[in-house]
Amino acid sequence: MSIDINSVSLSINEIEIINNISLKIEPGQLTTILGPNGSGKSTLLKIISGDILPSKGSISMDTISLNDIGVKQQALKRSVMSQSQQVLYDYSVEEIIEMGWVDDGNIGNSDKIKQKCMNVATECSVSHLLKRNFNTLSGGEQRRVHFARTLLQIDHNYEIVGSRYMFLDEPTANLDLSFELQLIQLLKIKSEEGIGVLLIIHDLNLARKFSDKIAILDKGELRGFGAPSEVLKSKLLSDIFGLAMEVDPNTLRISYY
Repeated sequence: MSIDINSVSLSINEIEIINNISLKIEPGQLTTILGPNGSGKSTLLKIISGDILPSKGSISMDTISLNDIGVKQQALKRSVMSQSQQVLYDYSVEEIIEMGWVDDGNIGNSDKIKQKCMNVATECSVSHLLKRNFNTLSGGEQRRVHFARTLLQIDHNYEIVGSRYMFLDEPTANLDLSFELQLIQLLKIKSEEGIGVLLIIHDLNLARKFSDKIAILDKGELRGFGAPSEVLKSKLLSDIFGLAMEVDPNTLRISYY
């Protein structure tokens, strides 16, 4: 069971955005995508999550082509947290989180939904905000609410499907340091529970500390994929990010100069 990305490319107006990328996302692992701005990270995540069709190559989820999996079935298998957090209407925080509740078409027990909503809200430190208008929250609070919705979508499907996946595009943006660490720790716990987690973050040392696998992108190409000890190399990081970087060979801690 895994998500297999095979020789995927994407061209827009004859410009290559993603170039011949192959990798595997496995249940029970936390995989991080690293790279400078404009390297194709978000586009690759959207391709893997099924939001964008590649120009070439294929993606399969648990041996089934993504093209053959319906929207509802995909919602049961994976949850997505995008960069955008805009909400056009005046929903409460509780209503936003409950939007993560997706099943086989039955609404289910409302008390059960409310309890699960409270559980994830507590995990994400937003339980005190449930009755607030979402659009009145700060950027960081909104980010935490969307993360709670993403957790609810993947958590309640445990008995419905087998392998499950979470895709998160810069989930730590606008968060203070304490919740940034809390969020990554929660994702690590989810991966240890058997969920395949794929996320984009900019903090290289957080990626080094919590990732099972790291994919490094530059100009739409995969420059490295593997365990942190395999891909976090001083020269590679310095070349890609345009900064003098040094990776401690023992701890893998990354220093900037």
